[in-house]
Amino acid sequence: MTPFPGMRRVAGMRREEVAYLAGISVDYYTRLERGRVHGISEEILDAVSRALRLDEVEHEHLLSLVHALRPSGPRAAKPKRQRMAGQDVILQRVVDAMDVPALILNGRFDIVTANRLGWEVYPHAKQYLARGDGKRFNYLRFQLLDPRAQDFYIDWELAVRNGVALLREAAGRDSTDEELLALIGELSAKSELFRTLWASHNVLRYRRGKKRYRHPLVGELIFESQSFTVAGDAALSLFVYTMEPDSPTADALRILGNWTTDQESAATPSAASQAG
Repeated sequence: MTPFPGMRRVAGMRREEVAYLAGISVDYYTRLERGRVHGISEEILDAVSRALRLDEVEHEHLLSLVHALRPSGPRAAKPKRQRMAGQDVILQRVVDAMDVPALILNGRFDIVTANRLGWEVYPHAKQYLARGDGKRFNYLRFQLLDPRAQDFYIDWELAVRNGVALLREAAGRDSTDEELLALIGELSAKSELFRTLWASHNVLRYRRGKKRYRHPLVGELIFESQSFTVAGDAALSLFVYTMEPDSPTADALRILGNWTTDQESAATPSAASQAG
């Protein structure tokens, strides 16, 4: 890459340097920064992305933001996502068929449903639902606003930082989700840490990773987590947690499973109770 022919006075890239590396004028780049995106081509966006050295997720996030800002004639109301008849029952059957913790989350990171082991891994989610106020358990609300979260998440700071980046990426994909916007507003009002992380504009898309929890009943749990998009509804993701055979986590999970078998029908929230 050709170096910028000027003197750097501050850390990071100046507006002039980004414009030079992208092969556009400073004025043109300033228009993009200010959200004046009418007439800006995909080629220019690709060039800016390369100049900023954005990764795949960051590049797609930039495209989502620009597309949302572009005028597209009279604005039609966005149709509500239509769920298939019986989808909740089908999703519950899918997770129940797994012998490892499995959960289904929406784009706001609410737990939509889970199998028995999935609920047992998150005892706070069960307690939250027992309130009966109709709200789903939300990962970020718990991580940022519930003081128990710092004990539960062994890597709490990393979990929060990644969670906020995931939420920002989701907001870029669907800026019309009123419940997502309400969640962002709530967290902004109640958490200084959220406001700080949100202002960093980091984005992330979850695929797989390690999960480490300090469970109040069985101690440390370590999982490998993998996510899959639910067919027919891109807003839903299936999360499956696996562990090493005969590991302390596998032993702890067996204890949890045996502990709660007799109480399953009373303690496990059903898909029907979570629909809405």
